[in-house]
Amino acid sequence: MMQHRHFKLFKPYGYLSQFITNAKHERNKKFLGELYDFPEGTMAIGRLDKDSEGLLLLTTDGKISAEITSNKTEKEYYVQVDGDISETALSDLTKGVTLSYNGTFYTTQPCQVFKLETTPNFPPRIKKIRDERHGKTSWISITITEGKFRQVRKMTAKVGFPTLRLVRVRVGSIHLYPLKMGEVLKIDL
Repeated sequence: MMQHRHFKLFKPYGYLSQFITNAKHERNKKFLGELYDFPEGTMAIGRLDKDSEGLLLLTTDGKISAEITSNKTEKEYYVQVDGDISETALSDLTKGVTLSYNGTFYTTQPCQVFKLETTPNFPPRIKKIRDERHGKTSWISITITEGKFRQVRKMTAKVGFPTLRLVRVRVGSIHLYPLKMGEVLKIDL
């Protein structure tokens, strides 16, 4: 019987959540295989888009992947948004907002949202985010169980506070820390 292996990775900004591509427009992109020599058959559990950072779980076990990507597992994100987010916007996010996905409208499930009192201590991003001269920003925590395409970014934009930086900090009981940017650790799932 095959011994499955599991990993957690601090995915840096600019990397795609895949190992290779056949698409011509992605040939000059950065892939996960550049960060670590993963065993054959390793897959990302869920995805983080190129512009997102943070905790990415990887496994050689498809059953574990399906279980974690189900709508039962919490995913927590720290999100830097444009502006000083209002209590109304936080309340709207908590209750759920109506978004469009492939031309179909849906309302996000209620979720946990709160404003962070202190700025998270993340490494500087490779591509600089605008600075305070361009107006205030704020950091919030959003914990969801669903995960449609670019959902968190769409949610914050819908309430008038577009996402500037998005970092996944937790999946279920697995936390990003103490990983450093680009670091991979073997874990038990």
